[in-house]
Amino acid sequence: MSITRPLAALWLAAFCASAIAQARDLPDFTRLVDEQGASVVNISTTQAPRRPSGAPQVPGIEDEEVLEFFRRFIPRQQPPGPGARPESRSLGSGFIISADGYILTNAHVVEGADEINVRFTDKREFKAKVIGADRRTDIAVIKIDTNGLHPVRFGDPSKLKVGEWVVAIGAPFGFENTVTAGIVSAKGRSLPQENFVPFLQTDVAINPGNSGGPLFNMRGEVVGINSQIYSRTGGFMGLSFAIPIDVALDIQKQLREKGRVARGRIGVVIQEVTRDLATSFGLDRPRGALVNSVEKGSPADKAGVEATDIIVSFDGKAVENSSDLPRLVGATRPGAQASMEVWRKGATRKLAVTVAELQEDRIAATDKPRAPKQAEAPPNRLGIVVAELSAEQKKGLGLASGIVVTDVRPESKADVRKGDVLLTLVHKGQHTELRSVEQFNRLLSGLDKNAVITLQVRRGESTAFVTISGLTDKG
Repeated sequence: MSITRPLAALWLAAFCASAIAQARDLPDFTRLVDEQGASVVNISTTQAPRRPSGAPQVPGIEDEEVLEFFRRFIPRQQPPGPGARPESRSLGSGFIISADGYILTNAHVVEGADEINVRFTDKREFKAKVIGADRRTDIAVIKIDTNGLHPVRFGDPSKLKVGEWVVAIGAPFGFENTVTAGIVSAKGRSLPQENFVPFLQTDVAINPGNSGGPLFNMRGEVVGINSQIYSRTGGFMGLSFAIPIDVALDIQKQLREKGRVARGRIGVVIQEVTRDLATSFGLDRPRGALVNSVEKGSPADKAGVEATDIIVSFDGKAVENSSDLPRLVGATRPGAQASMEVWRKGATRKLAVTVAELQEDRIAATDKPRAPKQAEAPPNRLGIVVAELSAEQKKGLGLASGIVVTDVRPESKADVRKGDVLLTLVHKGQHTELRSVEQFNRLLSGLDKNAVITLQVRRGESTAFVTISGLTDKG
């Protein structure tokens, strides 16, 4: 006993010393909050009674489960009763970006508002007007009539490191100037139907009312605007998403100067390059944006971009994922010339494109076409039955070649449907235009059982690439 007691005392002393040292290493947010808290405002709006619309809507997402996961920070509202007065709601947060009263927030915070009220930590209140809002990036600029305000400082999101401490100040559930902290969980996140924002992901506690509030680094610089959460309940679950401040500042500049945002477009439909697709196209690794189709007369068409090209860089910036391309093109001013690097048939080519302006969303048709009536061939090594296209059918579809799928057997591994038109077969970087049933089946018969191939498929008005791993021994 005389030996163990001193050892226990030494262990306890060492533990306490370690705990004290670790406590000293924890970040201190007090100075940041003292200096920047007054620049964060609470935003509430007044709206005339409208027809109830149920749960908050996320544009472009219809699946109820996805809606539940990715929802804006607007609490559900009870529908107004007959003769109800205008309803005042505390919707979100914002922050001062200029001494003369310009404020940044989220577009969904002020959307549909008849009256906007801005409240400071010192209880001053102002009416605000919307200077401009952009739903695609969820950025809005509002203005109050005053001067001598304390604007925030801006940081560089590209210098943020995963694991770095960050701080949010906002008004969750209407509790003004609430401070929460966490770390950067990831950078450059893509979310459903959000093509123009490389989100910052954090584990900072964000809840309804934090929308539009700033995300600070430890130097007290704003690096993002809190915008979305991943949640099954609408509350904090450790997955929060912020719009990088450089994206937001570019948008606000255009809104203040022109009242709208001009985005570039080149006129291509793209898809992600999977590992199997990269193997089929002879690419060193999965990267880039695979071009499914090129709009006739578009900038890409004029620049010489072809379906089956893989765009690996745009304007000197690497395209690692297909979601990178809309951001890079969208951020390019219409009328500007940009360089592109594409992977085509086993080699890299450089193209120059003059970027046009994006006018409106285009949604490719996905209706299932009727399969042309043709004499059927027996199933091939893909377990599908294909037939020739007549000259009249080719003319109606605007195609020079192709064969049509007339049946898909249960054992087939090919993700195709009856009525799909097969245009091209890609194997080890070699592209073969499909002109006849005999040619197609001959190509399949010459492949190894474990071959990975890619088919360019026309379905309705849209085109996509389908990868198949492995063929049957015989067809």
